[in-house]
Amino acid sequence: MVSITIDERTLEVEAGSTVLQAAERLGIDIPTFCYLKRLPALASCRMCLVEIEGQRRLQPACATAATDGMVVRTNTPLIDETRSSMLDMLLANHPLDCPICDKGGECELQDMVMAYGPRTSRFRDAKRVFHSEDIRLSPVIIMNVNRCIQCQRCVRMCEEVVGAVALGTVEKGMDTAVTGFEGSLASCDQCGNCVEVCPVGALMSFPYRYKARPWDLVETDTVCPHCGTGCQLTVGARKGEFMRVRSKMEYGVNRETLCVRGRFGLDFVEGQDRIERPMIRRDGVLVPVSWDDAGDYLGRRLSAVAGKAAGGLASPRLPSEVLYQFQKLMRTAFRTNNVDCSSRWSTPFDALRPLVTGFYTRAPLEEVIGQDCVLVVGGNVTDENPVTEYLLRDGARRRKTRLLMLSARPSRLDADAHVVVRVPPGGEAQGLAAVVRGLGAAGQAVPGDVTDISATTGGPAAATDGDDPTRLATALLEGRSVTVFVSADLLRSPLARATLQQLSNLLQVLRALGKGLAMQFLFDRANQLGAWDMGVLPTALPGLRALADDAARATLERAWGAKIPSEPGVDFDAMLELSDRKRMGTLYIVGSDPLTSCPDRKFVQRALRAADLLIVQDAFLTDTAGLADVVLPAASYGEESGTFTNNEGRTQKVCKFREPALEAQDNLAIFDFVAALRGQALRPSIHGEIFGEIARLVPAYQGLTQDGLGADGAFTKAALAPLAGEFFVPPPAPVAAGGLMLVTGNCLFHNGYLSERSDILNTVAHDPYVEISAGDAAQLGLADGDQVVVRSAHGELTAKLKVNKRFPKGLVFVPENYRSLCLNSLMRRGEYPCPVEVEMAHPAFEIARAEAPRVPGSLPPAP
Repeated sequence: MVSITIDERTLEVEAGSTVLQAAERLGIDIPTFCYLKRLPALASCRMCLVEIEGQRRLQPACATAATDGMVVRTNTPLIDETRSSMLDMLLANHPLDCPICDKGGECELQDMVMAYGPRTSRFRDAKRVFHSEDIRLSPVIIMNVNRCIQCQRCVRMCEEVVGAVALGTVEKGMDTAVTGFEGSLASCDQCGNCVEVCPVGALMSFPYRYKARPWDLVETDTVCPHCGTGCQLTVGARKGEFMRVRSKMEYGVNRETLCVRGRFGLDFVEGQDRIERPMIRRDGVLVPVSWDDAGDYLGRRLSAVAGKAAGGLASPRLPSEVLYQFQKLMRTAFRTNNVDCSSRWSTPFDALRPLVTGFYTRAPLEEVIGQDCVLVVGGNVTDENPVTEYLLRDGARRRKTRLLMLSARPSRLDADAHVVVRVPPGGEAQGLAAVVRGLGAAGQAVPGDVTDISATTGGPAAATDGDDPTRLATALLEGRSVTVFVSADLLRSPLARATLQQLSNLLQVLRALGKGLAMQFLFDRANQLGAWDMGVLPTALPGLRALADDAARATLERAWGAKIPSEPGVDFDAMLELSDRKRMGTLYIVGSDPLTSCPDRKFVQRALRAADLLIVQDAFLTDTAGLADVVLPAASYGEESGTFTNNEGRTQKVCKFREPALEAQDNLAIFDFVAALRGQALRPSIHGEIFGEIARLVPAYQGLTQDGLGADGAFTKAALAPLAGEFFVPPPAPVAAGGLMLVTGNCLFHNGYLSERSDILNTVAHDPYVEISAGDAAQLGLADGDQVVVRSAHGELTAKLKVNKRFPKGLVFVPENYRSLCLNSLMRRGEYPCPVEVEMAHPAFEIARAEAPRVPGSLPPAP
């Protein structure tokens, strides 16, 4: 620690702290333009100059390290004169168009001039003009170069945090101009972080342009609904109409940064296919009715199927209170444990339980990324969790964390990785087994039982590209602490159980070696961990307690005043199987669209139609809602309050910022409506009271209060259960198919199917595409941009080809986010990855496609 005195106030700070950081701790304001907390100091704007005793010249506070005994002054006449001169120079060429500038009212330059600036300018020359009109760099970003004060925030944010390198500078001195490559941002992520950090109106959001002034907006702090990172958002609305999204530096895991989906993708709440009134099926057609008529019809139908099997599926995008109440409704009113929260994979939770209860680390992302080594297993962080990618890049570049990658698909993080191991799809288990074997071979302190199991793992994993897994093992051995991030994409494979077992082996070995250990999943759904915690699972109760635990079941029965069936339930895939065999009475689906997301579309369609009573509760008219017997219009995101639990285990408030559309109601109110038809009453039924019950009954949430969540939320605390120490022998390596294998996941601009209802995202997102390697494209005689057909044994689709030079040979990727593709028509249940063929589309199709207008967010033809 060193002692520093600033404006006659003394404090102790850590060695290496800057004068600016010390001043912030004292609450002393030092103005800055070029400084950003998450980036190294640039010291180019000179606004933060201070006097330091013993120094001849003023020094930049942002780049000057505090030393013991240093005496600093921040408000002398010389400093005031210098700041005024700097601002005078900036204003010499700055256009005085504040009345029409979107930044007016929240412009840092305006604030600085009011606080420190000259009252008259000494410059009389004509102002320099780069362009007479604003430049639209992309569909969402517009630029006025004349307003730029050359602080470099946008360029550095784009390159050093986002990793896109889409912005740069040309010329020098006062003629420096920020621009995209050849005047556009075609290769940009369109995340808008450059707009967020711009201190003036040089970079602006085109969708928000001229819509409102800051003082017109009613702003609501909430949480992003698009992935499990759980970024803080501040939503601005004007007279109840959604206007924009921004984020705050001082709050949340994201610390001001957002991805394109979070910043520009919230307008989906105003999607054109909102369900406005209840609907029931009459003569094979859904017709709108009143809530009373819907209740009468649903009551009769529920009575007709009384005594038959029931099942429920709820989306992990819903708030925890809604999910908790849904599983309570199913277990008490419908008397079933057939309840699930995922329609994209059918990995049994008993395979996940050892990892979640034995290793899951509920701690800040910034903290776990600070470990010596970070291993990312599976998936593509760039597309699935973009802001998590920003933090991982920061860890690798600034904190010197060793980033290790093991996956089938490349990502942008590979460029910052210390080791990249590329495995074939489904080969993650073998890749992990090879790492365990490498630890056993190189680690002298490995226990005997671990050495024994490492000797049984067979030959090396079949890697398609990248480094040898033994290099990854060596890196893990060299680190004192390790964090393992596990992509939820791994759960799609029928080999997921084996992969999870090998992950368990790896984590146990690392723990036995004395490594500091952390593990988190990278979920692509905003409240997936919350859904598990709330017990939206067929074999687990709230708190991830086993359904077979009599004491846990008895505790909940006393609290709920109702019996819970003791028979284990089945997952959603098994529910569909029951329905297909005419053994499902009521199938209740809330906020999910399995007809679009489940593999084998024809089977799902047949099974949904075979249910005696299909109830769909949703905000949007999905493909699944189109098959329902009863459709109940529910509040969308931002239309009801609640909480999400993100990938870190952080519970945060999701706040209401608009009213539900027309006759749509809160999900909780609809559950009360349905429970009453079953002769039950759900108590409590108010959001705040339900949160209180969760805090009493779910161990990880005990002690939490709504008031205690605050702007940053609060962390749940799960006591890790010691494992039995079982080690698993890996399965034999999958037989190489020798052809093209199709995998799927999210793309950068869309997440699931909710974001496809965003008009703004549809202006920047790529058209549906098929991604393959350059080698495969050359072998097939295809070129980037060609229209191609992807054909499996079960179906086909047509889309534009995207050639990726970094893709491994034999891999085909099609994003799951485009409903019009009906991607799940190609896939069969229990088969992943899916063998396919790729060939040039027929010319007639290209002509028809060119002539057909594209309607963003439109539903595909009726199945």
